Amino acid sequence: MSKYASTVPLLAPYKMGTFDLSHRVILAPLTRTRSFANVPRPHAILYYQQRTTKGGLLIAEATGVSDTAQGYKDTPGIWTKEQVEAWKPIVDGVHAKGGIFFCQIWHVGRVSNNTYQPNGQAPISSTNKSLKPMVIGEHTVAIFSTPRSIETDEIPLVINDFRVAARNAIEAGFDGVEIHGAHGYLIDQFFKDQVNDRTDKYGGSLENRCRFALEVVQAVADEIGADKVGMRLSPFANYSESSDSNPEALGLYMAHALNKSGILYCHVVEPRMVTFEDKAKTPYSLRPMRDAFKGTFIVAGGYGREDGNTAVSSGYADLVAYGRLFLSNPDLPRRFEIDAPLNKYNRDTFYISDPVVGYTDYPFLPSDI
Repeated sequence: MSKYASTVPLLAPYKMGTFDLSHRVILAPLTRTRSFANVPRPHAILYYQQRTTKGGLLIAEATGVSDTAQGYKDTPGIWTKEQVEAWKPIVDGVHAKGGIFFCQIWHVGRVSNNTYQPNGQAPISSTNKSLKPMVIGEHTVAIFSTPRSIETDEIPLVINDFRVAARNAIEAGFDGVEIHGAHGYLIDQFFKDQVNDRTDKYGGSLENRCRFALEVVQAVADEIGADKVGMRLSPFANYSESSDSNPEALGLYMAHALNKSGILYCHVVEPRMVTFEDKAKTPYSLRPMRDAFKGTFIVAGGYGREDGNTAVSSGYADLVAYGRLFLSNPDLPRRFEIDAPLNKYNRDTFYISDPVVGYTDYPFLPSDI
């Protein structure tokens, strides 16, 4: 136990199911677009190792479950043998330093272009409604193809893709998986009533709109064990034009429903949806979801050291996930421990392909501090 655990709540140990965490500072899943041709590359070993502490939890970047799951250049997958084999040394690198490593599995749904799809086909979604072009980074505009609303009898095939991806993740050595149900991607496209316009059993009522997600969760839990499964949600967000008319009800319904599956954790993005520098007030709170969910509750979304400590000490959350700050401060738990200054992140290098710049070249604190 850290000698600071009694005074720095984020540094207190935590028992997450069968996993003994040495602190509460979690690496959030961060797309980095360094997996050329959708295959993880050896430079990721150093990237993840740099952010590994003994007993620390890391969640890998969003990883595609199939060849239809892709929507961005050079994001990793885990549906082929080559991809599984490529992940193994990366996972081994984290384990060699005593870290706990989960793989986030995703399908982007309509947040894609037919150039990323097999045979140039239309992306699949809960709807036929298109997305408007979106600015990605400083100089890039993403153009999205009109999606195809997936047929009811095709849905079990997509659910099976998640199941197989989870099995592949365990084969690659991961300790578990996080199902990506947030940020306007496929599962979120089923959740949100501003997107989902279906008239079958996967559309209409709240229960129906959550059916796809819960069937994915059950399939994955049945495959690898519920004690190795987490899920990320963003009921309050409007990423990629995916909003809901009653996000509080959606979040609370899912918190209760996930209890029935017995999964390990629920990872929820804060309603404020802001950058670290620009905190915003919101009428919404995750407290009802936190109170409803019986497993480990992880929060994310613009947290710093002070409010992260408050979230843990007040019982608002068990763990706090950090994205941009962990990206730019590979020794973030150590910096939080001694309240050291933080490196500033460079947004221009978030999604470039360079295997070093903006990836593994952020400085650590001097060893004598």
